[in-house]
Amino acid sequence: RFGAVLWQPAGGALSSQPGLFERLGLEPFDPAFSGAVFWQRTRGRSASIKQVLLTGEIVVGVGNIYASESLFRAGIHPQRAAGRISVARYERLVQAIRNVLREAIAQGGSSLRDFVGSSGMPGYFQQAHQVYGRTGAPCMRCAQPIRHLTQGQRSTWYCPYCQR
Repeated sequence: RFGAVLWQPAGGALSSQPGLFERLGLEPFDPAFSGAVFWQRTRGRSASIKQVLLTGEIVVGVGNIYASESLFRAGIHPQRAAGRISVARYERLVQAIRNVLREAIAQGGSSLRDFVGSSGMPGYFQQAHQVYGRTGAPCMRCAQPIRHLTQGQRSTWYCPYCQR
C-alpha cells in the first residue's frame, strides 16, 4: 500500500499500466484542489474523513501523521463522516493540509525511529506535532488531554474539545 516498483520498457508510456493512476486525487498544492472540490467528491460518503484522506482518492501525499495534524488544525474530528462536512470546513482543511505540508517540508519531514532524508539528516517536524503521538499530553490550544484511537488499523490522535 505504501509504494510500488514498476518496470517500464524504454519508450513505453505509463498509460500502458491501466488503472494505475486513475483513482489518485489531486496534488495538495494544485490550485484545482479546493474545499469545494473536496466537498463535491465526498457528498454522501459515510466513511470517516481520516480514512478518506488516507486513501489518496481526493488528495495524494497526506499520510497518517499529516492527516492527524491537518485535521487538528482545521478543527475536524477524525471520525466525522466525510459527507457531513461543510464546504467552509473543507476550505479550512485544504489550507491546513497545505500549511502542515509546507512546514513539514521546510523541516525535513518527521523522523520517527531511523528515518533520514536524502541529505542523511533526520527531519525535525515531529517537534512541531500538535497531536500526533501525544496521547495524554495537554492540547496546545485548550490544555485538555490528547486522545488516541485506531481507525482502519492506523493510529489517530486528536483533541476531543478542539475537533468536532
